[in-house]
Amino acid sequence: VRTIAANGEVSCRVVTGTGLVNAAANVQRTSPVASAALGRAMICGLLLSAGKKEGETVQLELRGDGPLKTTVAISNGRGEVRGYVGDPSVVLPPNSEGHLDVGKAVGKGILAVVRNHPMWKNPYTGLTTIVSGEVAEDVASYLADSEQTPSALGAGVLVDKKGEVVAAGGFLVSMLPGATEDSIRTVEQNVKSLKMTPTELIRSGMSATDIVGKLMKDLDPLEVAESYPKYYCSCGRERVRRTVVLLGRKDIEDLIAEQGHVEATCEFCKRCYRLSPEEAMEALNTAAL
Repeated sequence: VRTIAANGEVSCRVVTGTGLVNAAANVQRTSPVASAALGRAMICGLLLSAGKKEGETVQLELRGDGPLKTTVAISNGRGEVRGYVGDPSVVLPPNSEGHLDVGKAVGKGILAVVRNHPMWKNPYTGLTTIVSGEVAEDVASYLADSEQTPSALGAGVLVDKKGEVVAAGGFLVSMLPGATEDSIRTVEQNVKSLKMTPTELIRSGMSATDIVGKLMKDLDPLEVAESYPKYYCSCGRERVRRTVVLLGRKDIEDLIAEQGHVEATCEFCKRCYRLSPEEAMEALNTAAL
């Protein structure tokens, strides 16, 4: 759900994504802490990509020195998102507050935000240092440092003792160019008055529209625009053919000699594609034309 203040000074986006994060966790077979990291990245990605032009994508990649290694989420303006972590089996002790230690799982490193569109000559890439590894805090730091956008961002994933995702969601309130001090103070007060995390708000029964109402109180928001986020992978046989070509002729020939085919597994949906020797060589020869 997204909206903007009538005076054009504040925008607000809220995502409730318990089902889609659960779907991702099931596909990726993630441990609880990996589910939390992946889910937060996907929620943040959806918040950044909401309302973008058709075809535009936002990719978040946390390259940390923690055991997860890499956390990736790619989303678009239609609410479609996919992602993966480098090591989905990571298990860590709880942090000092008794919560999943996402910060330690991610570690220190770099957050890369890549915005892309098929019509653009080059993608836009922003880099910033990971400040905590808790994901939402890192993305908020990126928005402030790289895009100079004052924002309030929250994202969370709650995993129960069985490893199931029982709540996932987040919000992003951004000050737009020309925002007055009055609007800034109102946003600050509204965020403080929440007094609950995104997952607590969802568990209390609040919808995305309800949360928008609290965040945009006294800001006269316009009618909200709704979309329904889902875990979606855009892989396909033709994309796999193009990817396999990147291996080069020698590696492809070696694979065919060793196993009689070329096999590729999508990192996002774990679907396995098997190319016959004829199909693999056809792809290679077509690319060479």
